[in-house]
Amino acid sequence: MKTTVSSIEGSRQGLFINGEFVAPKNGNYIASYDPTTGERWYDLAEADADDVAAAVAAANAAFRNPAWRRMTQTDRGALVRKLAELVRANADTLAEIETRDNGKLLKETWAQMRSMPDSYHYFAGMADKLQGDTIPINRADTLNINLREPLGVVGMITPWNSPLMLLTGTLAPCLAIGNTVVIKPSEHATASTLALAELIHEAGFPAGVVNVVTGTGKSAGEALTRHPGVAKYVFTGSTATGRRIAGNAAQNLVPCSMELGGKSPHVVFGDVEIEHAVNGVVSGVFAAAGQTCVAGSRCFVEASIYDKFIDALIARTARIRVGLPTVDDTDIGPLALADQLSKVEGYVASGVKEGAKVAAGGRRPQKEGLSSGGWYYEPTVMVDAQNDMGFMRDEIFGPVVGVMPFRDEAEMIALANDSHYGLASGIWTKDIDRALRFANQIEAGTVWVNTYRSASFMSANGGFKESGYGRRGGFEVMHEFSRLKNVIIDYSGAMQDPFVIRLK
Repeated sequence: MKTTVSSIEGSRQGLFINGEFVAPKNGNYIASYDPTTGERWYDLAEADADDVAAAVAAANAAFRNPAWRRMTQTDRGALVRKLAELVRANADTLAEIETRDNGKLLKETWAQMRSMPDSYHYFAGMADKLQGDTIPINRADTLNINLREPLGVVGMITPWNSPLMLLTGTLAPCLAIGNTVVIKPSEHATASTLALAELIHEAGFPAGVVNVVTGTGKSAGEALTRHPGVAKYVFTGSTATGRRIAGNAAQNLVPCSMELGGKSPHVVFGDVEIEHAVNGVVSGVFAAAGQTCVAGSRCFVEASIYDKFIDALIARTARIRVGLPTVDDTDIGPLALADQLSKVEGYVASGVKEGAKVAAGGRRPQKEGLSSGGWYYEPTVMVDAQNDMGFMRDEIFGPVVGVMPFRDEAEMIALANDSHYGLASGIWTKDIDRALRFANQIEAGTVWVNTYRSASFMSANGGFKESGYGRRGGFEVMHEFSRLKNVIIDYSGAMQDPFVIRLK
């Protein structure tokens, strides 16, 4: 792998189309910034409709190319496994690139890159296990079967918070099935996706099977989601953008798989060890500086332990170390975008205006060694929160949690479900009956009990309500990225005359 952090510094990064890196047809580039300093790091190509059309054409040609279309399932799985091992061999470099691009802790990106090969291997193993079935039919000498086949070109629009990890969960099954792909990464974090494209080329995938077009949503994203040559879209990001993509796709009657926003409830009952629950809440909302769709940003605590819990949460939050993402003892790095920092500040200010109080954090840190131009924000606990306050309704995507008490189970369920979103949820209790009732009644695609942010590529997950639709992970995702074809075969050797049937 030739790409390194130093080789990206000050460079112009091109597009990856039909197996090679190329300049944008319009010659336009936009700047990408280092979250730790706010300074320009590299320039990325700003693809337009012509570039997108070239990428989709390359993907469609590759889909029909016998080198890919007629490749055996076993050989396709072997190719995905080869990519897995290239990712493993270059995990350190990929982690360094992604941390520099979006400010996520190096120890977290390193862990993600080290686990990603397992996901590629898992889906590679499914390449020759996606099967059809035989169905009864009320006709003699007739065979009725269902076949599973690839969709064609899949357009993937990926976010900036965990670009490669979130891409892997859809890219790996798509390739294992035999689809081709056009990826539009967020313009705020493109470098690691382009580095992965280099590894895809090195692995030996036929030209055009995977393409990467970079740029803004207005240019590259809009063109991709309106292109008639795409068979399905995958999007991870905000609900507002998801609606726009779904609207564009609907013009061509193209299906989508959406993982959108979240405002996940984190519920704490009085029968738990407070320290353990506090650690769970801190992990659920402050890890990755709160920049996760599943962040447990609404915390409901049983009234009997509310005061003790708040004291413990404030004390634990005060010990969280904000710092450079490359330093081992840092707990929270910067936010990924300047606009994101402003958004977080705005929600905290509006929460205070509505009557909530800042019990911890609530400002940019003043700490030696951090650039004043970096996009840092302290982990923030808001108390006296109400479920109808703006910061409790909207996804903040930052290190802010609102805490409020509840009296009983019925009130808790009502509060937890009182949201437009339904992505994830968590409960802390020693009562297994209560935990099962919660799991049954909560309107969320993922339910965690006495843990939070635990995940596995071997289980399907996704959202309810405005958190999206479609599932990723597990064998379920193989059906998301394949289509069902019904085939009926008459093997009687003779076709009956259709006009010999008479009424009695």
